[in-house]
Amino acid sequence: MNILSHADQPLEEWRPGVQTRMNVAASVGASELCIFEQWVLPGAGAPDHFHFVEEVLTVLAGEAEIRLGAQRAVLTPGQSLIVPAGLRHGFRNIGSATLHMHAVLASACFEAAFDDREPPLRRWATSRPIEQT
Repeated sequence: MNILSHADQPLEEWRPGVQTRMNVAASVGASELCIFEQWVLPGAGAPDHFHFVEEVLTVLAGEAEIRLGAQRAVLTPGQSLIVPAGLRHGFRNIGSATLHMHAVLASACFEAAFDDREPPLRRWATSRPIEQT
C-alpha cells in the first residue's frame, strides 16, 4: 500500500506567481495518473500549451479565466473543465485572491508542449522505489 502525505511533498515555483505541489505521479509510484495542485497569484497563470492526454482542471478557490482553443470561460470554485488531448489551453487568475486549482492528467508524468520549447517539457517521470506497508 502506497500512502502519500501531500503535506510532505514540496511546493515548487513553476513560473512567477505560480506554486505547484505534485501529489501523484510516476515519481511516487503512479502508472496512469498525474495529479497536482497550483496556487496562483492574481494576474499570474499558465501560458498556452497542450498535453498529449486528457486533463481535468478544477477550481478549488478563486476565479480562473480558461482559454481552450478559441474559447474563453471563467471557472469558479466547484467547477471543472475537461481539456481534450492535444487542445491548446492556458489560464490566468482574474480574481483579487489566490487561485487554488487541482489538475489531473491521464498520464503518470507531466508532459506539455509549448510553441517556444523543443522537445516538450516532461517532469516527474522517474519512479523511485515504493515503500511497502
